[in-house]
Amino acid sequence: MRRPTPDFLWGAATAPHQIEGNNLNSDWWATERLMPGMERSGDACDSYHRYAEDMRLLADAGLNAYRFGIEWARIEPDPGHVSRAELAHYRRMIDTALQLGLAPVVTLNHFTVPRWFAEEGGWTGEKALDRFVSYVQAATGILDGVPYVATFNEPNMLAMMVTLARAVEAGELAEWQSPTVESEGEGGQGTGRPAVLPAPDPEIGRRLADVHAAARSIVRERTDAAVGWTVAAGAYTAAPGGEQKLIEERYVREDLYFEAARGDDFVGVQAYSTQEVDANGLVPTPQHPDNTQVGTAFRPDALGMAIRHSWEVTGGVPVLVTENGIATADDTRRIAYTREALRGLLVTADEGVDVRGYLHWSALDNYEWGHWEPTFGLIAVDRETFERKPKPSLAWLGDVARRGGVLDS
Repeated sequence: MRRPTPDFLWGAATAPHQIEGNNLNSDWWATERLMPGMERSGDACDSYHRYAEDMRLLADAGLNAYRFGIEWARIEPDPGHVSRAELAHYRRMIDTALQLGLAPVVTLNHFTVPRWFAEEGGWTGEKALDRFVSYVQAATGILDGVPYVATFNEPNMLAMMVTLARAVEAGELAEWQSPTVESEGEGGQGTGRPAVLPAPDPEIGRRLADVHAAARSIVRERTDAAVGWTVAAGAYTAAPGGEQKLIEERYVREDLYFEAARGDDFVGVQAYSTQEVDANGLVPTPQHPDNTQVGTAFRPDALGMAIRHSWEVTGGVPVLVTENGIATADDTRRIAYTREALRGLLVTADEGVDVRGYLHWSALDNYEWGHWEPTFGLIAVDRETFERKPKPSLAWLGDVARRGGVLDS
């Protein structure tokens, strides 16, 4: 079986709002105070202050890459006001990663936006493109030496969030609710959310694609980084009679976004589990003892399926696995899941897919968009003292990285 190249990225990923803490100016900070039953991010993992410790743990374990985001709500707390201090903070993060031998993979937007941007209408507002372009112009000034830049994290999930928010405003949320089945997806959609999330409005997706294209041009003009965006890949399969519906569902949920990546330098693939489609649409994941903490099936083969599908739809855009992991309190299951997921990755590389790296979700047990229960991390965090406790899975993945992708049996 083909082994990854020496410059293959082995690392872990995070998102700013989920780990930094006290992101006071973001739309999510406001939402956490309005939504009944939603836990608050609060201090999160205090990684805003402890990022060097987090990076050192990854580097000491043997990893060579770290994906993290820069927070628009910090850099531009008011429209037109760019904080030089916050730009300097994120530049220090980049420098720390480079000094530790970690390739920084930087995400410009990981779901959260400044509160003022949301109040202007967010991604469907008239000023959305110009506002994001202005932010990207400021952010690119600190990206020297960064090899990979993602403009958006999971624009298909972002479009779904906008679609869902519209449904809430229109009083249509009950259409997607189920009291018995947990929800799909990594990003912490979890217990109490829709069992089958609404399909993203393709018009919102196309708008995000336009914004992405504008941001991509700026990144290419001002940096030497490879630029792309990351897509939540569902690894969808057809139930008998669901073949045509699969094509329709997959287009609005992910293929629109893979097609928009055809002009990119790479595409980030983010896969966790699979989902079946029948003639009526997505089928909720049945309850099963092996399901993860967020209700998804234990399907490490989803990663290989997602990589292969991305390669086909994009027409051969290089793949960087920007997220893959499992919500579980049992670290032996995390290792078992990751081992099989990496086997699938290596098979796709053997088939000729250009896979540039594997970034595990997540580096830390963090805030999962409304609740703290799901644990995806390679490192446990005491929420009272913020003490970091590396799990055996971190050492295991670091050992795989040191051995150049050689997996144990």
